[in-house]
Amino acid sequence: MSTDAASATPLIQLRGITKTYGQGATLLQALKGVDLDIEAGDFVAIMGPSGSGKSTAMNVLGGLDTPTTGHYLFQGVHVETLTRDQRARLRRRYLGFVFQGFNLLARTSAQENVELPLLYRGESASNRHAAAAKALEQVGLKGWEHHTPAELSGGQQQRVAIARAIVTEPAVLLADEPTGNLDTQRSQEIMALLWRLNVDHGITVLMVTHEPDMAQYARRIVRFVDGVVASDTRNENPIGLQAPAASTPSAAPSTQSGPAVNPPTEEAH
Repeated sequence: MSTDAASATPLIQLRGITKTYGQGATLLQALKGVDLDIEAGDFVAIMGPSGSGKSTAMNVLGGLDTPTTGHYLFQGVHVETLTRDQRARLRRRYLGFVFQGFNLLARTSAQENVELPLLYRGESASNRHAAAAKALEQVGLKGWEHHTPAELSGGQQQRVAIARAIVTEPAVLLADEPTGNLDTQRSQEIMALLWRLNVDHGITVLMVTHEPDMAQYARRIVRFVDGVVASDTRNENPIGLQAPAASTPSAAPSTQSGPAVNPPTEEAH
């Protein structure tokens, strides 16, 4: 593939994606033919009422679930045809996940929590320690490496969760209601952090949120209704562009080049 052709290909393509659960009288069609393109480096907020299909779509995008019909391409690779193990390798190498409930191990330090994805990848102890320390510093938690979740505030716990998600230098960060358990100030700090990860590191951010204020940090807002994309609009003035650099929280990572985004062909096939 030529460089021009490769650059013109969206990072993610969904074509005619459906997802059906159950059968007969209990059949539920959560997705009803979703078409969606996501460019590398975009910041997309996915919104919609309960039952709209937004969470199902995120599960498909994260390789946590497979569509009933349709095609999901990650830089040209058909994810819907991959085996369970191949999808797991895709997640480990290219995707990072942040959840509303933090999902940290309670009696494990921040450093050890962040190291977990690298442990699953078989990285050496020295590489794990260095990468985790770097990720924690990027989210503003240098000096907190040895604290357990019980010794951290909710905002700090979510920062640890974000550090765990970015420690593998993923191409895509999928955040499911990342501010759902936080107060307004902590929510704004987490959103500012996600914005800087997107801008400074080139990480593509896909975020499910029910909060319009948080969605305004995104460059693009996609709304789901009844299992389909009801609207897809570009946010020309995201909050991150409005804030002066001096007001950026200390958790913002320093500028560095983003991770290379290569198709997972070798890993996945």
